[in-house]
Amino acid sequence: MDLKASLLQENVHVPEDFFKNVQKYKEHLFKWNKIHNLTGAKDEQTINEFIYDAVFPVSFLPKTKNLLDIGTGAGFPGMILAFALPDTEVTLVEPLAKRASFLQFVKADLRLKNVTVVKKRVEDMEPKIFELITSRAVTDTKMLLKLSENFRDKNSQLLFYKGEKVFEEVDTDYKHKIIQTNNRHYLLIQGDRT
Repeated sequence: MDLKASLLQENVHVPEDFFKNVQKYKEHLFKWNKIHNLTGAKDEQTINEFIYDAVFPVSFLPKTKNLLDIGTGAGFPGMILAFALPDTEVTLVEPLAKRASFLQFVKADLRLKNVTVVKKRVEDMEPKIFELITSRAVTDTKMLLKLSENFRDKNSQLLFYKGEKVFEEVDTDYKHKIIQTNNRHYLLIQGDRT
C-alpha cells in the first residue's frame, strides 16, 4: 500500500510533517517490536494499513480541542491521530508499561507537544471532559461507553474502530452513524443518549 497516495485518494488531509513522523514512528516500532512484541503487525505493509486505518477519520471528523484514546497499545489510533492533528491535545491511555514506555519514547523523540501519555487503566484516571474519545480493538461498544462515562458530556463525540460486529453492538439509544471503508467500520456516537 502506498500510504501517501491512498490518503490523497480519500481526501485525507494531513500536515506537512505527517509522513516524516510516520517514517520515524515506523522505524522505532520495528526496533521495539523485536524485543517487546508491541503489536502483531510485523511488516511495513501491515503497519501502513494500520496507519491508514487510524488516520482515515480525519476525513470526516470535526476539529477538536482534545482527544482521549482508550487503550492506545502501540499507537493505533491515538499516536497516528496526534501526528495528523497537531492542534489537538491528545491523551494516550495505555496500562501496559512496555507500550506506555514506547509511546513516551516516540513523544520525546518526535518532540510532540500535543501528546500526553498516561500509564493507567482508563477507569483509574481522574475524570475530565474530552471533545473526542477514540478506541480501537479494546472491548465491545457497551463496555467502551461505560469506560468513557467520566470523560464525556452531551457535546462529546466517541469514535470506535470496529469490525462488522458493530451492527450487533450499536445501542440505538445513542445518536450515531457508521462510516464504512473496505476493512473497517467507524462508529461515531454523539456523547449523550437521544
